[in-house]
Amino acid sequence: MIAYELSVGTPVEFAITGKFVAPDANWVHLSRTLTDYELIVVTEGVLYLAGGTQHFTVSEGEYLLLPPSTEQFGYQVSTCSFYWLHFAVKEQRVITVDAACGLPDKCEHKIVLPCYGRLKSLEKMIIMMKQLQDSVRSYRTSTLNDYMSTVVLCELYNQLFHVESSDMKKTRQEQLYHDIVDYIKWSRGEPVKVSQIAEVFGYNEKYLSHLFASISGVSLKQYILQQKMELAKYLLTDTNQNISEVSLKLGYTDSHNFMKAFKKIVGLTPSDFRNAYAKRLLFYE
Repeated sequence: MIAYELSVGTPVEFAITGKFVAPDANWVHLSRTLTDYELIVVTEGVLYLAGGTQHFTVSEGEYLLLPPSTEQFGYQVSTCSFYWLHFAVKEQRVITVDAACGLPDKCEHKIVLPCYGRLKSLEKMIIMMKQLQDSVRSYRTSTLNDYMSTVVLCELYNQLFHVESSDMKKTRQEQLYHDIVDYIKWSRGEPVKVSQIAEVFGYNEKYLSHLFASISGVSLKQYILQQKMELAKYLLTDTNQNISEVSLKLGYTDSHNFMKAFKKIVGLTPSDFRNAYAKRLLFYE
């Protein structure tokens, strides 16, 4: 796969960013020639976009990175929404990588980004791009925006190529741990409990709790709560749902219990967290 090796020893140069929502079911991406790099992170639907001779189908949770001078155009109607970031770098080169092989040869102050891929945590990328947008509207400081853009790109790099510690052996217990993690992420909108997880996987509660804590460093109950709050942060920053709607989405029947749990984990009330990053840039063209 084509990839771009970008120098981040000094921050990239931020150009512009925003969130786009297709105005109707017949929207097609405009045709243009890029003057900067463009990073697109699709949050809903599917984007059908061509870059030169390549036709990309970018679905929810996937990203696309196109370099300067790319002839860009929509080749099919797209019902979707996505965050986008335009930036420039002083040093770059085009290389070929196999993302399935893990971390490329590491170079000091450089990151390697394949032109297309799937994110490990869409919610985290959304929050970071939302923080960048808040910075653009709140401070209008080019240096800060440059560094925040660089952080977004470094997060993308680490989501693609982060390697776990070599001393973690792939055992049956580790596979069980990952299965539990996946189950919790898919069940964040339900009132999931440790006893329920134990029943689903057919293990004793005490054993599962000890296994999970020994690998992750946090208790199973605490991890469930953390994952719920990660989803809450995403909903608070990327939707207009009110606090009661967000709490119901997370499986809370009482919004006060949700607000109490959120402040305990995040350190802010849901309203304060939302207001801290309230200046989203929304585009319809």
